[in-house]
Amino acid sequence: MSSNIWIWVAAFLTLAVYSFLYKDNPIYRIAEYIYIGVSVGYSIAFLYHNAIIPRVITPLKQGNYWVLFPTLLGLLYFARFTRRWSWLVRYPISFALGIASGLALPRTIQATIFRQIGATIIGEFNLGSVVMIVGVICTLTYFFFSVEHKGVVGKVARVGIWYVMIAFGAIFGYTVMARLALFIDRVQFLLYEWIRIGR
Repeated sequence: MSSNIWIWVAAFLTLAVYSFLYKDNPIYRIAEYIYIGVSVGYSIAFLYHNAIIPRVITPLKQGNYWVLFPTLLGLLYFARFTRRWSWLVRYPISFALGIASGLALPRTIQATIFRQIGATIIGEFNLGSVVMIVGVICTLTYFFFSVEHKGVVGKVARVGIWYVMIAFGAIFGYTVMARLALFIDRVQFLLYEWIRIGR
């Protein structure tokens, strides 16, 4: 077996997390708390060195006092921890949501509508492109609720349902494959790095 103490720690935490497959237990909770604590600690240190120092402290030292406005607005998030001043948290949340919506909306429309339409129409004409165009039309028909789904529209919408179900199945299969890849990686770590099978 490995003589590296950190590999033993990693193996213990891996087995502690997988112990949840049996039932919820204190060992799993210890691993969960360690994971959350390390994640939060790393995030705070990362934000301090990559956001607060270069975007707040350095500009203030250079005399750029305009950064006080966004800094004070961000500090209002901590008002949530007091009952008396918790209503102040609405200002930074509304400001952040407004900016995020304004920035995301044009990009989302560009990426999910215009580029998808362009990718559907432009390209080689083959069986795959025909299947894709039929799928786009049938799926859009299924989500078009202004017309009752009867007759031809109903049949086209039913084909759209099949396309949606196939897409959901593919997404679910991809998710399962990704989780299995993570599981295989952890098992290989336990067998080859910790127990050192074959060495």
